[in-house]
Amino acid sequence: MTVVVATADFEVYHDVVNELRDRGVRFTTVEPGDELPDGARICIRAEDDDLDTDLPVVVADPEHPREAVEEALTLLRGEAGRTVVGIDPGTRPGIAVLSGDMVTAAFHVPLADAAAIVRKEVEDTVDPIVRIGDGARLQGAQLIRELDNVRVELVDETGTTPYLGTGARGMGDALAAVNIARLEGEVVEEREIEPTAGELGVIKRRSRERSADNREIDEELARRVAAGELTIEEALDEHREE
Repeated sequence: MTVVVATADFEVYHDVVNELRDRGVRFTTVEPGDELPDGARICIRAEDDDLDTDLPVVVADPEHPREAVEEALTLLRGEAGRTVVGIDPGTRPGIAVLSGDMVTAAFHVPLADAAAIVRKEVEDTVDPIVRIGDGARLQGAQLIRELDNVRVELVDETGTTPYLGTGARGMGDALAAVNIARLEGEVVEEREIEPTAGELGVIKRRSRERSADNREIDEELARRVAAGELTIEEALDEHREE
């Protein structure tokens, strides 16, 4: 918990709390004059509230609650800057974690591991953003679904993949993720994708490659894999049961 909303003004309370919830910021609320909980780093109050604290205080205008939340988050971020995660989606996404302009971590992992890594990297950070390239549609849609507790932006990834010189093999996805992290995108909560015949064919081929008995799932199961309802292994199990 980092932010405390301490106000008797219902309008300020309601609007500020909703803004904090929308951004996924951890907070608590107290009555003005109550003891502040451990872990508090900043307080938000209304103009008429009487609050005695040594912590930084942001005074919220009931007409502009978002500005108060922005000010509070700016103070919380301090010099380190906002945490932004860029993802170049694919079967092995590139992931880059930035704090301000500094790249603090990079990964190149199987798609099944990507969401867990991202959640771990943004845990306990203030107001993080995850930016996902729009190129690999099915894998990107899956990541958006799995990161439903984080602010996600969909980014036009045109031109984000750099030229790789000699000895740089394997770095392209991570470097593209850095570039994606630095581009503003459109906030999304889901991405509905109708898989193409070619995409379904790829899923069916992969099912055959992963099956010990050279089994290929049918189109209906392939569509459920594309929608993120099943893994290929789960689809193979269902196909065997049929």
